[in-house]
Amino acid sequence: MEEDSLDGFSLAPEEIRPYNFEPLLNQTQGSDRSESEDSEGGDLEEENADGVIGTRRENLAWCVCERCQVMETNEECLCCHEIAPILVKVEAKELKCITEHDGFQGNCLNIDVLEVSMYEFVDTDGPLDDNEPIHELYRYLAYRRFTRWIWHILGKKRRKIIPACVVSKIRQTFPSESYAGFKYPRL
Repeated sequence: MEEDSLDGFSLAPEEIRPYNFEPLLNQTQGSDRSESEDSEGGDLEEENADGVIGTRRENLAWCVCERCQVMETNEECLCCHEIAPILVKVEAKELKCITEHDGFQGNCLNIDVLEVSMYEFVDTDGPLDDNEPIHELYRYLAYRRFTRWIWHILGKKRRKIIPACVVSKIRQTFPSESYAGFKYPRL
């Protein structure tokens, strides 16, 4: 396997991710908080108030809205209060969580709205398989509608991580036996 080297870091091609070494938006210079990549699992590490380093998957201390669940990866363990455009909508309506917002419930959980989105999806992306479970399609469309509602137009192959509380609520509404989780686009 061929490896690339970047400033003393040795990475295999499948380990390279876009913006991997960029500072986080809420991270300020001189901050005590340290986040780094764990070489084995790719999990973000975080130092808590006691100075103990751990991952977000170990507990829900990172959740402000009290509706999040621990997700499959640390990147997906993200609360709605940690994303600026979502926080604006939450604070404007004085809500505890974005899942309580009328816009979320109307856009992402309403079967009639998702049915119209399904017809648009079929029109642009082709016919559905006869064996396509409708809950999986509605869940996919609900994620798309949430992303469009918050970030508007992202463009091709530009993805955003959806907060754990939103993913949990959509999964609860449209359950399945298995879930894919967040994936970076193919470059």
